[in-house]
Amino acid sequence: MRVLVAGASGAIGTRLVPQLIAAGHEVVGTHKSASNASRLRALGAEPLQLDLLDPDAVTRAVVAQKPDAIVHQATALANLTDLKNFDRTFHQTNLLRTRGTDALLAAAQDAGVRRFVAQSYASARYARTGGMVKSEEDPLDPDPPPAVRESWAAMLQLEQEVSAAGGIVLRYGTFYGADNDGLIEPVRKRQFPIAGGGGGVWSFMHLDDGAAATVLALEHNGPAIYNVVDDDPAAVREWLPVLAQALGAKPPRRVPRWLARLFAGEAAVMMATESRGASNAKAKRELGWTLRYPSWRNGFVATYASSVRAHHEAGRLVDPVSATRT
Repeated sequence: MRVLVAGASGAIGTRLVPQLIAAGHEVVGTHKSASNASRLRALGAEPLQLDLLDPDAVTRAVVAQKPDAIVHQATALANLTDLKNFDRTFHQTNLLRTRGTDALLAAAQDAGVRRFVAQSYASARYARTGGMVKSEEDPLDPDPPPAVRESWAAMLQLEQEVSAAGGIVLRYGTFYGADNDGLIEPVRKRQFPIAGGGGGVWSFMHLDDGAAATVLALEHNGPAIYNVVDDDPAAVREWLPVLAQALGAKPPRRVPRWLARLFAGEAAVMMATESRGASNAKAKRELGWTLRYPSWRNGFVATYASSVRAHHEAGRLVDPVSATRT
């Protein structure tokens, strides 16, 4: 197929483009910054500079490119540091998930594009009752903390609109797999503590595995929603020390809930203490998806080993083994 990947220069997009090409597809990759054109061209895609918040430009581009399928991966997730003000930090991404999705769906209808796959998110969005691991059929949280309501509503709107159009929604787990992953620096600097009992369950996803699931989703008909996460949902108190060790950092601090709420906000405390993880059984069963990294346990080590070596050579990090005994 000829596939238009919106947000092709992002974290998932740059992993997705080569996998699509390897599967025999032709790829047109959109990007907003002109500097990303050469990067996409090197990956094998035809670069297309496009502002997804300009509906007329989106329609013109999609009609002109004549894709067989559209994959919506556009976000603005770089340099996220202020999670206490979650919605303010995610504002641009929320626009891409609402207005950007509207523009792409309208353009797809005008151009007769019937295959549409879009990115959403799984961890921390399910209702905080019952079991700690949820399937796609389980209800979402009806009363999320105020700081995340705009962001949760934007993802729900995307899911409803894509599903109504017959498309496929992929609820990804928390990304990892790149040197600039958002968790790296806070964990290295011990700015990500275990709050309370650390019982909030997270689901992770290596970027390469997420891209592989996306390629498979293009071969299936919608509407459908899939949790695209690894096999090993785990509580913060379990995965965070392992990530710290993989990064060669000191073990995370432990703080009471009230203190975490003061410096990180209620939403962060909810994610650390109450959030539910997600099951990938449906994606594995229906998409035939197999994971290169079935668990973050081996994925963290494989991903960050080279980064730790580089920091050792620069003399900036403690030894990862001795760190666990510090």
